[in-house]
Amino acid sequence: MTKTHEKDRAHMGADENRDWYKEELQESADFRKTYRNRLSVVKPADMPFENSPDGLIKHLVHEKQNTTENCVEAYMQFIKPGSHTGKRRILAEQILFVAEGRGYDLHWDVEYDVDVEFHWSWKEEPRKFEWERGDFIFVPAYCTQQHFNTDPENEARLIVITNRIFKAMGLNWLEQVENAPDYEGDLEPMLAGPGWLPDTREDK
Repeated sequence: MTKTHEKDRAHMGADENRDWYKEELQESADFRKTYRNRLSVVKPADMPFENSPDGLIKHLVHEKQNTTENCVEAYMQFIKPGSHTGKRRILAEQILFVAEGRGYDLHWDVEYDVDVEFHWSWKEEPRKFEWERGDFIFVPAYCTQQHFNTDPENEARLIVITNRIFKAMGLNWLEQVENAPDYEGDLEPMLAGPGWLPDTREDK
C-alpha cells in the first residue's frame, strides 16, 4: 500500500476532510442574528426559583435564560433566620453582595500539588469572615465555602456572581460537599470524580 505524503493528501479532497471552519463561520453568522433577539432586560417573572442542594436560590442571569449576557451568571441566595447554606466549592472565583441581613462566611482554602496529576487538599480549619448588608464577599477559586445567617428573626439574601467563561474553558468544576439543611430533594452531595479526588498521598 502506497503511503500518501501529507503535502499531497491535503489536495486530494479525501473523504475525511471536514467543513469545520465553514460550519463555524455559519454558526457565527447565525449567532449574531439570534443574539439581537435575546433578552437584554430580565423581568422578575423570568427569574425562576430553585430549591437547590445549596439552598433556596433565585436565578437572575443564567445561560439557559437566553440573555445577551454571556460572561457571568448570577443568582440570589436566601438563608432562613439562624440557618445556613450548603457547603460547596467551584473552580471559578466568586463575588457575593449582601443585599439583606447579617452573618458570616466560612472559607476552607485549597492547597494543591502537581506531579503526574493534580492533587488537591483543603485546610482543616476555615477562615471566618463576618458580613452585613451592603458588603461584598470575595471567594477565592476552588475554596470550600459556606454562608451563615446570624439573625434569629430575619432572612438574609446574597447575590452570587460567577464567571461563566470557566465552563467554556473546560473548567466547569462545581462540587456540593454538604447539602443545605432545608434541601428536600434526593440529590446526594457530589464531589469530584476520579483524577480530581482530595490528596491522600502519605508523602505529600
